[in-house]
Amino acid sequence: MPTFYGTEVTSRLMLGTAQYPSPAILAEAFRLSGAGIATVSVRREAGGDQTGQDFWALIRDLGVAVLPNTAGCYSAREAVTTAQMARELFDTNWIKLEVIGHADTLQPDLFGLVEAAAQLAEDGFEVFPYCTEDLVLCERLVEIGCKVLMPWGAPIGTGLGLNNIYGLRSLRAHFPDIPLVVDAGLGLPSHAAQAMEMGYDAVLLNTAVAKAGNPVAMARAFALAVEAGALAAGADPMDARDMAAPSTPVFGKAIL
Repeated sequence: MPTFYGTEVTSRLMLGTAQYPSPAILAEAFRLSGAGIATVSVRREAGGDQTGQDFWALIRDLGVAVLPNTAGCYSAREAVTTAQMARELFDTNWIKLEVIGHADTLQPDLFGLVEAAAQLAEDGFEVFPYCTEDLVLCERLVEIGCKVLMPWGAPIGTGLGLNNIYGLRSLRAHFPDIPLVVDAGLGLPSHAAQAMEMGYDAVLLNTAVAKAGNPVAMARAFALAVEAGALAAGADPMDARDMAAPSTPVFGKAIL
């Protein structure tokens, strides 16, 4: 199982907590998925009122590690402030860092991301940066202290899967010892299995489960897909080839 900042988690599947039809469905989806980490937006609920307290109680009752995020932040300053609030609320140094640069695609602001990550790392945070598959960006993030990278598969909420296979494979090859998590854009369990077959350590998703017609069944499907993909990656799969090769040996075949 993957280890993030010295902490081994119980699953390669990470789930978000937004948009579920009901708290009961959210809880059941987590139970059947076996997800090891729940991501939570600090801005989604007000921690001080009753609604916020009920939400935090629900998250605690899931019995999984909590990864607060800075979803909805459009500047480094806003993201850093939100991260500080999250640390105080959840008593954790973990933070999924999002600095959004484009309102339509929700693509990360790469300059703001590096700026915020540097400040947070210096302040003792253990940063999980939501980024693209750009190698130069990722090298910079690692240099300033990020020990996990979370490149997108596709824009958040699109369900398009892995848009840049070459880039994601290159990232895995370039950082063999850094935990890599495909974050955002997955729509089908097959997308998650594909990421795991490429050697990624985990996947993070929300919309594909929460907005499915049956979120609980979809959560279970993703759990099985992640397990299958990880097993396949560990089984040393065959290389693709351009020419056909018979599966039945021709040696010893009778000549008629």
